[in-house]
Amino acid sequence: MEETRKHSLIRYILLFFFVIAYFIYTIYKFGLNNGLLVSLLTWSFFIFCTPIADAGFILAFPVRILIGVRMIYTQIVSFFIAAAITMFAIFTKPIIFNKTLILKLYHQILFQPIPYWTIIILSLLGTFFSIYFGDELLDVRHFRDRKLYHQHVNKHKIIISFFIFFSVILLYKFLINKIGLVIPLF
Repeated sequence: MEETRKHSLIRYILLFFFVIAYFIYTIYKFGLNNGLLVSLLTWSFFIFCTPIADAGFILAFPVRILIGVRMIYTQIVSFFIAAAITMFAIFTKPIIFNKTLILKLYHQILFQPIPYWTIIILSLLGTFFSIYFGDELLDVRHFRDRKLYHQHVNKHKIIISFFIFFSVILLYKFLINKIGLVIPLF
């Protein structure tokens, strides 16, 4: 297996076990029905509200490796699945958004479009950006080619990623202060 795919596989395995552990924890804490919905909504939060593609990567990577569909297309499908899960929760069980801190933040973002939908827009841009480069890296066969690829693209990628990530952090800081949450990191 090529070095690039090994690196991606290790990342995927770690992410997969983290997701499974969280799923088990939420079912233990909230029961089967609520735990399942909390897990799915948390995944939806990470799809829509973080500028990295890890939530979509959980579906996109195995599809890319097994059947060759580019991750960007699987990510688009992930957005629609996450939107359906979110709409289902809003219309059938809105109280579920009070179960965890992440879901409370997600609720605030969803129901206060100005300014918090900016988080969603920036996160979608960051996600597509990271998926685009992830797909390109998986197309690279040899690790030496990966180094060459990084020399050419890294400067633009770092600048754009930093801008998106920093903007999302600032918006989250504003949101957390506004709703009065005390988080020691902020």
